[in-house]
Order: sequence, then C-alpha cells, then structure tokens
Amino acid sequence: MPRRSSAHAPRPARLFAALGDETRLRLVSRLCDGGPTSISGLTEGFGITRQAITKHLNVMEKAGLVRKRRRGRESVWRVSPRRLKDLRRHLEEISTRWDEALERLRVLVERRTS
Repeated sequence: MPRRSSAHAPRPARLFAALGDETRLRLVSRLCDGGPTSISGLTEGFGITRQAITKHLNVMEKAGLVRKRRRGRESVWRVSPRRLKDLRRHLEEISTRWDEALERLRVLVERRTS
C-alpha cells in the first residue's frame, strides 16, 4: 500500500508526526510552561538557530499544534490547547486498546496453561 504524505494524513497522525522530534517536543514544553513566546524568546538557551526554530514551529503550525500572532514586528507563538486535548484523547484510546489486547492475551495464555 502506498504511503500517504503528511499533508494527506489523518489529523491524529499529523499531530503525532509533528511531535515525533525531540526539538519540537521541547518547544511545545517551553510554550506550555512559559506561555506565548516570540522566536527570540524560544531561541534563548536552546542551542539552535532562529531559522531552525522557525522551521520546527511551521511544522507544528501545519499540524495545528501551535499558532502565531503578530505583535509589532515579532510573531508570538502559543500552543493550541484543543490540539493537545486531541492528542491526549488519542493516547487514551490507544492505551485502552492495548489494555484490552493484553487482557485477551492473558486469558488465552491462562487457558493454555491450565
């Protein structure tokens, strides 16, 4: 089956793909902890260039995880709480499915060993 590009991937896959990078996870964490922040503020102490930060933010913006608003000459970035809630819901669904699968496996193994 051909692999779909991220532009056509279902929204949950885009969200997880956007967070599949350590730098982007750190940026989301920083935005969650510090609130809306400019590129300058995000770059401080991060150890990568403004251009790299901007590229990561653009990936997350396409996935709907962050938004920017112009404030004077700067763009101020903020996390989209709704998308984080979507991520949490998807993780809970996955966790529930794993729990159910493990329970079925436990029952099967116990039947075979009895």
